[in-house]
Amino acid sequence: NWGNYDLVVIDESHNFRNKPTHKDRDSRYDHLMKRIILSGVKTKVLMLSATPVNNRLADLKNQIAFVTEGNDVALSANGIPSIEATIRKAQGQFNRWLDLPEGERRPARLMDMLGFDYFKLLDMLTIARSRKHVQRYYGVEETGQFPDRLPPVNIKADVDLTGEFRPIREVNNEIRRLTLGAYAPLRYVLPHKQAAYDEKYSTKIRGGDQFFRQLDREESLIHLLRVNILKRMESSVASFSLTIERQLADVDALLAKIDAHDDSIEEIPIDDVDVDDPAFEPLLVGRKVKVLLQDVDRIRWRQDLVEDHERLAELLAAARLVIPKRDAKLAALKRLIVEKVRNPINPDNRKILLFTAFADTADYLYRELADWARSALGLHSAVVTGAGANRTTLPGVRGDMTSILSSFSPRSKERPAELAAEGEIDLLIATDCISEGQNLQDCDYLVNYDIHWNPVRIIQRFGRIDRIGSRNSKIQLVNFWPNMELDEYLDLESRVSGRMMLLDVSATGEENVIEFQAGNEMNDLEYRRAQLQKLQDAVIDLEDLSSGVSIADLTLNDFRIDLAGYLGTNRDRLDALPLGTYAVTDVPDEGESPVPPGVIFCLRAVGEAASSVAEPGYPLAPHYVVHVGEDGEVLLPYTQAKQVLDRLKKLSLGRDQPDHAAYGRFDKATRAGRDMEPYRKLLARAVGTIVGKREERAVASLFQMGGTHAVKGEFAGINDFEVVAFLVALAPTTDVAP
Repeated sequence: NWGNYDLVVIDESHNFRNKPTHKDRDSRYDHLMKRIILSGVKTKVLMLSATPVNNRLADLKNQIAFVTEGNDVALSANGIPSIEATIRKAQGQFNRWLDLPEGERRPARLMDMLGFDYFKLLDMLTIARSRKHVQRYYGVEETGQFPDRLPPVNIKADVDLTGEFRPIREVNNEIRRLTLGAYAPLRYVLPHKQAAYDEKYSTKIRGGDQFFRQLDREESLIHLLRVNILKRMESSVASFSLTIERQLADVDALLAKIDAHDDSIEEIPIDDVDVDDPAFEPLLVGRKVKVLLQDVDRIRWRQDLVEDHERLAELLAAARLVIPKRDAKLAALKRLIVEKVRNPINPDNRKILLFTAFADTADYLYRELADWARSALGLHSAVVTGAGANRTTLPGVRGDMTSILSSFSPRSKERPAELAAEGEIDLLIATDCISEGQNLQDCDYLVNYDIHWNPVRIIQRFGRIDRIGSRNSKIQLVNFWPNMELDEYLDLESRVSGRMMLLDVSATGEENVIEFQAGNEMNDLEYRRAQLQKLQDAVIDLEDLSSGVSIADLTLNDFRIDLAGYLGTNRDRLDALPLGTYAVTDVPDEGESPVPPGVIFCLRAVGEAASSVAEPGYPLAPHYVVHVGEDGEVLLPYTQAKQVLDRLKKLSLGRDQPDHAAYGRFDKATRAGRDMEPYRKLLARAVGTIVGKREERAVASLFQMGGTHAVKGEFAGINDFEVVAFLVALAPTTDVAP
């Protein structure tokens, strides 16, 4: 009885970012909500994810609904009247930020634009930990260390060792000329019959006042199929051959039906769409379309099918000539494996994890590598595709995923010691069925045999071996790229996919709507170019993939935990501290992102000003933290409280004794505190930025639905604040010891 569970833990919860609906059955999302969350006892929910947000803030909405049981006003008592409105407003601000010129598109600007209610929503419901966070704030004795990442190795391989196979750009031109009419029967329905087919197959959306036409679904699928053919070409010539072969068989079967004058023709199922692309998901569901031959333009349809047959047959004949001995990419991979085994980057570690997006490519590589690796290098190999065809050369190991992964990474998988005599798998070929949720850090070498359409997936793949507590001191990422410049590669992709772009407009707060929309293709292209360029130059973290901000940048949970721990034993000491308590320290002159010298103020609004909250949802009101540089520049305003507190923590962590040298310099500069005028000026700047930002944001809210009104004089100035505490961070001394 699922309704009896008090706590449900959802691993990889980002798989519930979307909330699909089906006419005749519940989706996984509906099943979880209705039968587990809503039914029976009150259920607490813990969701775990490395990527809760993919490319829009609204990705959180459906996950949060599990916590609130779908109640949009569940957090109204906490200052969030509507969860949906809060996320929609934040998404709008995020979109406006994306439209800014590149020079203005800084994370600090985004955090100023986002509403505090969005921060509060995240703060209440999320706890975020990044690699950098763990390295910065947790001792390695407690957690173990991350391995060092070597610079990525980038390989641009040709298709054919003889050079006879046409360049990818020419093959791409042929792909673009394919009509793929076999998968779009409604395209050929006669005009006077189209209304009847729309009525039968279109899907009502948005409460029934709009339709998603089946014809549009088919055309969307055609664009994605073209991209899929190109991606298979990039992956391996073997995968490309199989895809072309299947499509040629579909075309020939349909031509035979038309020539036999069958009464009706059913839509061909696209069962071989073997690419992990969520854009396909909404297109592969729904009723199977059946068209009557008397209702279609048979002449035009047959002409398109014959043209496709000729092009596909020509492509297939050329691809079949590239046998494994001529496969240039396979040859490059073999050289790579030999080099790794003979010159391991960690002592005695011969393990290699090889990822591909396609099961066809994985099977091909296993066929061509397994016996060779065993005889030439003494390596046992395995392939895992999630399609039930897993295999290994290691005797005695079952073909299930768990057994194979335990033999590949026995230490991280905690394989029982009595099974050690079975031996180990050293070469694992896999699809993205294991790119999430698997600890495989016995391995130190990961190869991307093809570049996944989503750069996030590449980082997730590397995360299988880039894990805390790894026994390896160094790890290596290898990426195979098409043999062309990045700009040309992206241009090919954008041209083959056409101008249409599927957009799930739940990003605007609506549910389950799929529309055609001309997106800002140039921005999309620039964004992807920047992502892929980063991946060529370095191994990066998820939070560094985009120039935006991560959830870890927006929540204050860590500081609340620190405070709760401190209050447990030091409440009396803290209560006894007078206002204006301060400390002085030197800014470390080394390390990543050093803190600029200046003063971090913690101020508290008093009197009438205390009741005038800076903005609904501001997490620290009536307190404000501001970092002012020693030259008077406001380095971080109160709106970036998380970043101010991060700097405070960085300057303070591990320093529980007074810095006597720093105090000596401070006393000398201020005449032992008698001349604080320079610091009073910095305090005035801190107060000024609070007042100015408050009025600026209040005026901005006038232009939003339900906006506040700007009230002059809410903060009259410096006398409306008292200094709770401040930290003086002095510039590193340049004095040379005698």
